[in-house]
Amino acid sequence: MKGPWWKGGVRFACQSQCGRCCDEPGGIVYLSPDDARRIADHEGLEVPEWLNRDARTTYDGRYVLKSRESDGVCIHLDENKQCDIYSVRPQQCKAFPWWGENLADKRSWSQTKERCPGIDAEDALLIDGATIRLHVFSDRTSSKGFRSWPPSTGFWNR
Repeated sequence: MKGPWWKGGVRFACQSQCGRCCDEPGGIVYLSPDDARRIADHEGLEVPEWLNRDARTTYDGRYVLKSRESDGVCIHLDENKQCDIYSVRPQQCKAFPWWGENLADKRSWSQTKERCPGIDAEDALLIDGATIRLHVFSDRTSSKGFRSWPPSTGFWNR
């Protein structure tokens, strides 16, 4: 079997003061239960209190990070295009640009590259296929999300 086009690795490095992956109006960041626990702890809040303050639910009930009402971008992106919870950011954010939809084929990757200056940047490092695969699975897990706290193990929370 041949494997995915990216299995040999792809060159990437986040670029300073870029923030393009976070400043898309209307962007959605799905939260995993681990994300909610980690960020709530970081903020010194109980998970339900943090969810009420910094998350909302989608039409199908999954929790996602809120966006700023003023411009529709992530509430954690500051004026310097830096994430103010970077050390505990959601796993879906950590996984970018290694999302399944971006890696589906070379055309999708080319479109992602147009928006992300870190792909093939001058200072980019070769990210190996095994690491990319881990990020793809993290993104997939986050996208499943959760719909109640504490999360149940029922069908809808998978």
